[in-house]
Amino acid sequence: METNKSIFIATAQPFSGKSIVALGLVDMLLAKAQKIGYFKPIINDSPEVKRDAHIDTLIQHFKLPIEYGKSYAYTRDEANLLAESGFQGEIIDTIISKYKSLEAQFDFTIIEGSDFLGEGTAFEFDANVTIAKNLGTPVIIVLSGDGKSIPQISNSAIVTIKNFLHRKVKVLAVVINKADESAIDEIKNLIGPQLPKDIILSVIPKIIDLKSPSMKEIKEHLNAEVMFGEDYLSNRADHFIFGAMQISNFLKHIKPNVLIVTPGDRADIVMASLQANLSKNYPKIAGIVLTGGFDISESVLKLIEGSDTVVPILKVEDQSFYAATKVGSIHSKISPDNTEKIMMAINTFRKYIDVQALEKEIASFKAVGITPRMFQYQLVNWAKSKKKHIVLPEGKDERILKAADRLVRQGIVNITLLGDVNEISRSISKLGLCLNQDVCQIINPQDSFYYDEYVNTLFELRKGKNMPLEVARDLMTDVAYFGTMMVFKGHADGMVSGAIHTTAHTIRPALQFVKTKPGISLVSSIFFMCLPDRVMIFGDCAININPTAEELAEIAISSADTSVKFGIEPRVAMLSYSSGESGSGEDVDKVRSATEIVKQKRPDIKVEGPIQYDAAVDPITGKQKMPNSEVAGNASVLIFPDLNTGNNTYKAVQRETGAMAIGPMLQGMNKPVNDLSRGCTVDDIFNTVVITSIQAQE
Repeated sequence: METNKSIFIATAQPFSGKSIVALGLVDMLLAKAQKIGYFKPIINDSPEVKRDAHIDTLIQHFKLPIEYGKSYAYTRDEANLLAESGFQGEIIDTIISKYKSLEAQFDFTIIEGSDFLGEGTAFEFDANVTIAKNLGTPVIIVLSGDGKSIPQISNSAIVTIKNFLHRKVKVLAVVINKADESAIDEIKNLIGPQLPKDIILSVIPKIIDLKSPSMKEIKEHLNAEVMFGEDYLSNRADHFIFGAMQISNFLKHIKPNVLIVTPGDRADIVMASLQANLSKNYPKIAGIVLTGGFDISESVLKLIEGSDTVVPILKVEDQSFYAATKVGSIHSKISPDNTEKIMMAINTFRKYIDVQALEKEIASFKAVGITPRMFQYQLVNWAKSKKKHIVLPEGKDERILKAADRLVRQGIVNITLLGDVNEISRSISKLGLCLNQDVCQIINPQDSFYYDEYVNTLFELRKGKNMPLEVARDLMTDVAYFGTMMVFKGHADGMVSGAIHTTAHTIRPALQFVKTKPGISLVSSIFFMCLPDRVMIFGDCAININPTAEELAEIAISSADTSVKFGIEPRVAMLSYSSGESGSGEDVDKVRSATEIVKQKRPDIKVEGPIQYDAAVDPITGKQKMPNSEVAGNASVLIFPDLNTGNNTYKAVQRETGAMAIGPMLQGMNKPVNDLSRGCTVDDIFNTVVITSIQAQE
């Protein structure tokens, strides 16, 4: 029997929230298969008029290898016109042939049913059932519970399921979306017993963060002019208020993520809103819409320009009432640039849907090698399996706070932030993050309960180096020393630093008292290089400047062991400017000698050296230069002869191929301490914390 290679997401009404299921499915499947396709037989508009935000989001966010033009068969108008002329059969035939030409290119394809907007919805529903039937693909049905009673939800679900089953279409799951939180159990209890045993039932509550439009969507919907705060159009608006009252009353109505709609001549409301947004006593506002087409006076513009404006201010010609009515009618879409909403949708899918049961129902894939998506998916799952506590000493850095927010929201690790508590709290509030003392620790070192104990411990540990108590007291106010001491004392499982400090500043305290593991004399580093089709390990590209043969061998052994821990089969290439016996010279001899040491100490490791980069990674070159080697052309762990070569190579590969480099990850420490580069992104910090927590599981 042929393995199923596709799944159809169907609905029976508009705005059901299919995007949560689509994003979650692609995310889930990319951990199992390399090439995921996406196909939506009927789209709403011709691409010249308006591109389908949903297709764009999936292709761009997941970098799916599919062109927009090949991801659909018809526009709604084209399909309706053919249907009215009696050409339903032709529509189905074209859809099938388009899909079949796509199917061969992908390991798995997700097919999305139509949106039921406008005319022809009866035909559309029938077409969806027919397409699923003809493509022989199982279905996930998505229904909205918004504004419906529990009996209505139940009735809608049972009727829709019966329509598919009646046509002998396999239904894998039914997802009731946008349900009232309080009704979830009642919905399950009513629908569950009426379903065949093999249909998975999931109920997802209304999630305001997903339902709320971004300021960018509001700008586009109102056709508004952006006067200030263009950089903050990703702010989301959960509700709106009219600013038409006295300031003292108006301020009472400010709630988190509120949109303020006010006539353009109410400078008092505008200034009060901006001031409230900066005050730690008021929540973050989403933005301001100035109505009535008023020109703001020069004096007020001057005042706004000179203040710290971190909210979008939009201007429209409409009166306040019309503008607010338009805002109320927006159905928010998840756009490619809104990473926060995309992650929220994926996490919602993971939380409310039985992913394991669904995976089992869909199919079991045997992946060849490990792709970056699979690798990252596995990393997060490993980190979650034994949740660890990581300290981030640079709590005042916005990138650190954004990464911490993502880590805490996804429940991957417990976090401690170090720094001035008030300063950190102000930044969290300004950025609109979910971090607070309930979900993560925020500590000012000198105010800590453990400060004196840490000072005395450092003093005792460094007594042999003649460190005075006052110096120990002073050092312990340094966030890097305090964070490292938390790890040393077991009050945290690992530390990640370096976004605003040098490598030396980050690892000096660790070298002084965390020290190296027994039997290891050298701390070294590796990067996980996530290339488009595989993950490789590069070492050492960050720590050891010019290692000896013995040190190079130790770096290779540590890197091979790391490779195994992270699910990558180690095939170690000891790189040099010549391959095999062909070259001579001090540098090649060092690599040759290091290779022999690895073979003697660890005969279980597949190792080759000296070998050139191309012979290590390219199967054709590897076969030509070293035909009898198990490693040549197929290396997964590359060991560079010195820091100069390693650092430049990893950066060249990263820049030229668009590969993601996760790291550096330090090896050989008794407890995990990892260094960030000062140019790191939020993603870099997120990934480094995840690998640190996995190291801490040993």
